[in-house]
Amino acid sequence: MAKKYYIDPDIKNAETLPTVFYKDTHTFDAVKKNVFLKSWQFIGDESLVALPQSVYPFILLDGFLTEPMLLTRNSKEELSCLTNVCTHRGNIVALHPGKSKKLTCMYHGRRFNLNGEFEHMPEFGDAENFPRPCDNLHRFPLKKWGPLLFAGLNPSFDFQQVIDKMKERIGFLPIDEFILDTTISKDFLVHAHWALYCDNYLEGFHVPFVHEDLNAILDYGSYKTEVYDFCNLQIGYTNDASEVFDLPEDHVDFGKNVAAYYYWVFPNMMFNFYPWGLSVNIVKPLDMNRTKVSFLSYVYDPSKYDKGAGSSLEKVEREDEFVVENVQKGVKSSFYNAGRFSPQREKGVHHFHSLLSKFLNA
Repeated sequence: MAKKYYIDPDIKNAETLPTVFYKDTHTFDAVKKNVFLKSWQFIGDESLVALPQSVYPFILLDGFLTEPMLLTRNSKEELSCLTNVCTHRGNIVALHPGKSKKLTCMYHGRRFNLNGEFEHMPEFGDAENFPRPCDNLHRFPLKKWGPLLFAGLNPSFDFQQVIDKMKERIGFLPIDEFILDTTISKDFLVHAHWALYCDNYLEGFHVPFVHEDLNAILDYGSYKTEVYDFCNLQIGYTNDASEVFDLPEDHVDFGKNVAAYYYWVFPNMMFNFYPWGLSVNIVKPLDMNRTKVSFLSYVYDPSKYDKGAGSSLEKVEREDEFVVENVQKGVKSSFYNAGRFSPQREKGVHHFHSLLSKFLNA
């Protein structure tokens, strides 16, 4: 049975999640059901099904949720996110991405349209009360933001409120013009619990101690964290006006030198906006001691790439990995249980731990 967790809502009195959270197998399993099944995931962008009547099969968080899913675009350009499991005997329906007018299971010939609706099944003429609604492919909630796509298995909140919150700050950017650059996108294997990686991301407290080059760019004294319902924002200001956003006059930060907007979305997504574009970081649990982190670079202005706060991202990542992997060793100690939050610098971590405890206890 999974343990119960409590985080004091007052950060001035709160303690972090105890180390048992990072070591307990029942909790790790409960996170799948109570956190990841109840939230949203980034699944890619529209280029996966760029043409009408095309399909893209994928596994959501392979090695963790391992959910077979299918992205489709029908002849009317409508997008759907479906289960990729046939409703007859559980076979995988679509095996390869590409053009497809229909979805036909190769096992026994059950056929669906690209919206997942049942159309035909051989040798079922004598079946009574058939077909039923459950013979359609299950449709998952799907949200689109510019070219970016998000799906939820059984989400407990509306992802549109997250999109709307991010648009308050970066809505002036032409996100429809952001293009994925696979040559600078990369996966990293981190030998640590996935939540420790998020813990590290969610505070700029460590920047002066861990990231010498980044600290030289950011103005640590003015570094700011804002907390919302299911996401939070870290704002990186700089004293160097050369690589900052060109903010419109009606923008809340107009007149300030903003080098980066770092958005975290519960439970495992990071959207880092720089003047050159967007670095999407997806934290993918593998087991309690291993995490895959995918860096996906969507470039808007190539002339600004690898400059300012959005430069040397792999170096920053390696520095973070070194620290997080050492924390992974530390939380196994018999003489450490929990720490305290810096009310000034660790609002994001407190927010994350509060949400985890809320979802796990639900």
